[in-house]
Amino acid sequence: MLKPGDEAPDFTAVDHDGKQVRLADLRGKNVVLWFYPKADTPG
Repeated sequence: MLKPGDEAPDFTAVDHDGKQVRLADLRGKNVVLWFYPKADTPG
């Protein structure tokens, strides 16, 4: 379990253009990971 102040573990996610982005490639930059429901989904 991560605690406040711990470094985030490396992971890969897909951006809005469908490209893979690796957290380690953004080291030293501010990063915001924003989740939202896909368009046309209920709820």
